[in-house]
Amino acid sequence: MKKYKVSIQGMTCIGCEEHVTTALKNIGAKDIKTSYHQGKTEFDLANTVEIKNIKKAIEQTNYQIEKIEEISSQPVLALKNGKDYDFLIIGSGSAAFSAAIKATEYGARVGMVERDTIGGTCVNIGCVPSKTLIRAGSINQLVKENPFNGLKTTAGEVDLKALVKQKDELVDKLRQQKYIDLIDEYGFDLIEGEAKFIADNAIEVNGEKLTAKRFLIATGATSFIPEIPGIEHVDYLTSTTLLELEEVPERLTVIGSGYIGLELGQLFHNLGAEVTLVQRSKQLLKDYDPEVSAAVEKALHEQGIQVITGINYDHIVQDGDIKKLTLTKNGIQKMIESDQVLVATGRSPNTDALNLSAASVDVGENYEILMNEYGQTSNDRIYTAGDVTLGPQFVYVAAYEGKIAADNAIGGLNKQIDLSAVPGVIFTNPGVGTVGLTEEQAKDIGIDVKTSILDLDNVPRALANHDTTGLIKLVVNTQNQQIVGVHIVAENAGEVIYAGTLAVKFGLTIEDLTDTMAPYLTMVEGLKLATLGYNNDISKLSCCAG
Repeated sequence: MKKYKVSIQGMTCIGCEEHVTTALKNIGAKDIKTSYHQGKTEFDLANTVEIKNIKKAIEQTNYQIEKIEEISSQPVLALKNGKDYDFLIIGSGSAAFSAAIKATEYGARVGMVERDTIGGTCVNIGCVPSKTLIRAGSINQLVKENPFNGLKTTAGEVDLKALVKQKDELVDKLRQQKYIDLIDEYGFDLIEGEAKFIADNAIEVNGEKLTAKRFLIATGATSFIPEIPGIEHVDYLTSTTLLELEEVPERLTVIGSGYIGLELGQLFHNLGAEVTLVQRSKQLLKDYDPEVSAAVEKALHEQGIQVITGINYDHIVQDGDIKKLTLTKNGIQKMIESDQVLVATGRSPNTDALNLSAASVDVGENYEILMNEYGQTSNDRIYTAGDVTLGPQFVYVAAYEGKIAADNAIGGLNKQIDLSAVPGVIFTNPGVGTVGLTEEQAKDIGIDVKTSILDLDNVPRALANHDTTGLIKLVVNTQNQQIVGVHIVAENAGEVIYAGTLAVKFGLTIEDLTDTMAPYLTMVEGLKLATLGYNNDISKLSCCAG
C-alpha cells in the first residue's frame, strides 16, 4: 500500500467531502481522511493503482486537483501480546466516557487507559463530593442564621466524619452506575496502568504496546501549587484532601479565591470554621464583571468571611500544627495563622507522563495540550478534550468536547467545537451564573453595548426569601438589541443561567425576552425584569408588569 495526500480546490461542505471519499473508495482507497476545511484528502491505495486513476476519480466529482503527493506511511509497530484499536482513549473521566460511548455507536473498537480511579475528577474528587458537602454546609448555616422572625432554629456541633462518609457513599454509587457499569454496557476495553506514547500510532502500558488508528487524550488536570517560599515544608491541603478531613478546623486560610477557593472556603465557614480568603489580584473573580465581583465580595463580608485581595505572598512556615502565612498588602506586611491551609490557585494539566514528543503533540506554555477547532492536536490522528487543554474547567464542556472528538475521529464529521455560549456556575451563597461576554470583553472586540443591571431588591422572589444580596446584569448589543452576556449573583443562579444561555446562544433580543411570560415569584423572573429595566425604571412598574 502507498499513502497519498491530494490538495483539492472547490470543496465547501461536508457533502463535498463525502463525494470525494466515495470516489476514492470506488478505486479501492482505504483509511480515507478528507477535510473541506483544509482542502485535502489523505488515503492508502494499493501499489498497483496508478496516479491517473486518482486524478480521474476526483475530477469526476467536479473538484479541481492542485497537487498529488505520495507520503510515507507511519509503520505499524509489531505487537507483543498487544492489541490494535480504532480509538484508544487515555483517561476515564467525562470526556473519555462521552467519546467512548459515541465511538462504539459508530462500531469502533475502543480501548480506555486509566492509571488511577475510574471516573476522573468530577465524580470522584470534584463536582459530586464538593456539591453534596456544600449543600450540607448551606443547611447548617441557614439553621444557625435563618432570616424569618418567629422561627427559632439552632445548630449543633457538626459531625464532619459522618458527612464525609455519606459523601463517599454517594461518590461510590455514582462512579459504579455512571462509569464502571457502562464499560460492559457499551463493550469497550479498560486497560489499567499509565500510558506513554512511543510513536504517533502506539502507546505503552505496563510494558505492553497498544496501537490505534486514532487517539484521544483526556487526562484532566490536578491542583496547581504556586511557588510560595517555604510551601514545600508545609502540610497544606488541596481541593481533594480538604474534602477528606474528618474534623472542621478552627481556622482555615484559603490561598486563591477562584471558584474552587470560594466554594470550599464558604463551605467550611458554614460548617463552623473561621475562614480567610487571600489572593494576588485586586478584584475578586478577576475575569468576571466588576459588579459581579463586588456583589460576591459584599456577601462574603456580610457572612463573616475575611477577604484580602491585592497581596503578595512573602513566605509560609509551619510551627507545630499551626501554619503561618506572611503576605504584603499596600507595602504593609501581615501574618495570618491558621490550623489548615487550602491551596486553590488553579489547575495544572496532566501531561508530564505521556511522552508527547514521541507523538509530535504540541503543548502550550503551561504544558496544556493545544488543539484546533475540531479537537485535533498538532498530530491529526490524536485528539484531545477536557481539562487537559486548560479550556473551561467544567464537566459538561469536557463531555461535549469528547463527543465531538469521537464524531470527528471515528465518524469523520469535521464538527467544530463551539464554546461561545458556555455557562459557568459558582456554587456559593449567593450563587454566581455567567454566560457570554462581559461588558469589557464585548467592548474589546468592538461591540457597542448597553447594560441593564437589576439589584435583587427588585425581584419579588428575593424579597419573599428575605435574601436580596445580588444582581442580574445583561450586556446588550445596541446595534441589534441581541443579548450577548448574562451575569447573575443570586440564590439559584445556576438554575437561572440556563435561560440566559439559550438567549446568548440563539441570539435572542431584549424584545424576545420581554415578550415572553415568566412565572411570578421565581428567580428566573428576575431575568425578564432585567430586560424590562433595559428601557424602563423597574421601580415604577407593578408586580408582573410586562
